[in-house]
Amino acid sequence: MNLVAVWHRNVMPASRSQLGYRWGCWTAWRYEMEIRGVFAPSQRLAGKALLAFAVLISTYEVSPLKAQTCGSTGLALQVLGSGGPELQDKRASTSYLVWDHGIARVIVDAGGGSALRFGESGAQMSQVDLVLFSHFHIDHSGDFSALVFSSWFEDRKRPLPVYGPPGNEFMPSTGEFVSDLFSEPHGAWRYLSELVGPAKKGSYTLEPHDVVAGSKPVLVFRNSDLAVYAVRVIHGGFPALAWRVEMGSKRIVFSGDTNGEGDGLTQLALDADLFVAHNAVPEGATGVERRLHMPPSVIGTIAANAHVKRLVLSHRMLRTLGSEKETQAEIQRHFSGPIVFANDLDCFPVR
Repeated sequence: MNLVAVWHRNVMPASRSQLGYRWGCWTAWRYEMEIRGVFAPSQRLAGKALLAFAVLISTYEVSPLKAQTCGSTGLALQVLGSGGPELQDKRASTSYLVWDHGIARVIVDAGGGSALRFGESGAQMSQVDLVLFSHFHIDHSGDFSALVFSSWFEDRKRPLPVYGPPGNEFMPSTGEFVSDLFSEPHGAWRYLSELVGPAKKGSYTLEPHDVVAGSKPVLVFRNSDLAVYAVRVIHGGFPALAWRVEMGSKRIVFSGDTNGEGDGLTQLALDADLFVAHNAVPEGATGVERRLHMPPSVIGTIAANAHVKRLVLSHRMLRTLGSEKETQAEIQRHFSGPIVFANDLDCFPVR
């Protein structure tokens, strides 16, 4: 029998905690085969190399996943994805997670790579109260299905509300987005269609909501300790929202992608403890990129006018990475508070 086939059949499917036992069984079998002359010299040499590799693995102590520490003692924001749509920036695309005393409460956007970061954070989809989408560009929504499928394997027994913008000729509405993924008969992953079927008491279903917001903040969701507000923002011709999450007296605001036009985002961010703004274009940007995104001077002006306590810059792209000094200097011409450039899995306690 081919040594590689034996390895895959008898050793590789095992967890590392089982390797010692399986390897012992395999080597005993192999030793017996050698005595019987079954293995050729070349196979014996390959077997010795494989044995050395297996001994290394079987003696390796697997490090447990780091215990979840973000927000373990209060309210905190964790950046799951600090990048944009480019893979070359070596960052997950846009996504954020709001923690409260060690419990993952709110997901804001779910760009590519963020599902992995969600797992690395130690969070559980069974804990999440709601999902908020700023808009449905791929770098803000691409990993939503992965998160949902992961939650399928958790013991979630309540609906998951999903809030996002309405649609237009360029983008689906939030309801269409969820339906196009999971609904019968044409959903991409319609084998999970019971997630969007009629809700039964104590069952897990997705509950999409189209949020038609205007230029002034509107209350979208409230429960005993959590309130969520939204405002319409301008992101070219694409329906888009900015979000504010309130817990107690604390406010976390997410600009989403926007060119910064209008006063709505300033109103939403008023007195925010944490303002997450997207640093997607440099100062002096023109054309399409400027119609979609706000440069540092606009970010600084909004942060100053809203009197935010701390500014976190995310959605960092190749055209802004490496220009942090220039970006910070431009923002500081308007805003005098603390500024932080976000990286994946950064944690920002809100005190």
